Amino acid sequence: MAAYGCTVEWSRGEAAFTDLRYSRAHEWRFDGGAVVRGSSSPHSVKLPFSDPAAVDPEEALVASVSSCHMLWFLSLAAAQGYVVDGYADAAEAQLGPVGFGRQGITDIVLRPRVAFSGPHRPDDAAVDALHHVAHERCYIANSLRTAVRVEGSWSHAAG
Repeated sequence: MAAYGCTVEWSRGEAAFTDLRYSRAHEWRFDGGAVVRGSSSPHSVKLPFSDPAAVDPEEALVASVSSCHMLWFLSLAAAQGYVVDGYADAAEAQLGPVGFGRQGITDIVLRPRVAFSGPHRPDDAAVDALHHVAHERCYIANSLRTAVRVEGSWSHAAG
């Protein structure tokens, strides 16, 4: 069984803190050396106490689902002999009520656009099947209570 982790670091700086007028900006540090600037969403905490240029936890969740789905899709496509030239996903999540007075991510929509080339090209049914299996195998999607939908499109390279 694999384990995954990161270090999240925040410092108060000069802010008083108890007046809630402190920066929510922080850093995520990963074992490979990557450092990502994080913050609360400006939808949750108004400027200047959030950093709109940083990644908020909600965006990170959507990116994780999209990335996981893409990685499985690419692996499955390669195993079936399809050549993928490009993959771009404009993924989106909605925040809303989840019951008991709580808010949460209620819906995630993946909108991958996939470009194929080569002699062995998939049809609509094959691409749908790739997305279906990728979704079933995605560890992140399997960990969520919310629905994840795939509304993708695909094309073949000219030639």
